[in-house]
Amino acid sequence: MTRALEGKVALVTGAGRNIGRAIALHLARDGATVVVNGRGDRAAVDAVVAEIAGAGGRAMGWIADVSDERAVAGMADAVGAEFGGVDILVGNAGLRRQTPFLEMRFAEWREILSVSLDGMFLLARAVAPAMATRGGGAIVGLSGISTHVGTPNRCHVSASKAGLEGLMRALAVELAPLGIRCNCVAPGAVDTERGAAAGPMPSSLIERGIPLGRKSSVDDIAAAVRFLVGPEAGSVTGQTLHVNGGVFLT
Repeated sequence: MTRALEGKVALVTGAGRNIGRAIALHLARDGATVVVNGRGDRAAVDAVVAEIAGAGGRAMGWIADVSDERAVAGMADAVGAEFGGVDILVGNAGLRRQTPFLEMRFAEWREILSVSLDGMFLLARAVAPAMATRGGGAIVGLSGISTHVGTPNRCHVSASKAGLEGLMRALAVELAPLGIRCNCVAPGAVDTERGAAAGPMPSSLIERGIPLGRKSSVDDIAAAVRFLVGPEAGSVTGQTLHVNGGVFLT
């Protein structure tokens, strides 16, 4: 049986661990060639590439800071030279900080927005021309529940994800004539390894209660992304798919 993503090239940012790694593995399992991007942890990126190759898939690792315009352009050029372009773009890279608003410095505000929002702008702009030439494609941004429910000490994260969802809605309309679909997946509390800079999971997300009674797994999120980039979602664009166990209902 032909796998649904056979012949497609997927670029997944922040793919060295956690949700990004799961997304890369899911797309590769269904036939996509995966470009595994990370900002600086070469060992983590190489491990995911090796895991995909060990399962019979095809992958390439690439280190690039998605907030750096030149780095993004260089990555897009390299992927174009190696594979002909990108059919699937998954913007998963993001930074998580917890800082009270009245203590937040502008530099920290800009740092968070530069990855989740500016980075997605740079990535989409870099890959969309070749994506259109290849007959269209799919772009998915990883948003989050914070921007929908309000989370203390994370106003920069909330703002970046709200901007990301707005960007995807605008691009969904503007790029539709080129056959490019644009959507978001908004996770809630996810069972992942949190970096030290992220701090503990905000208590407000836990105190709300999760109707399904558990945190989402990274595979829950990856499966939602896989749906949105595949042929099954061929008529879905401009949407935010919430994957949070029922914490936010819309």
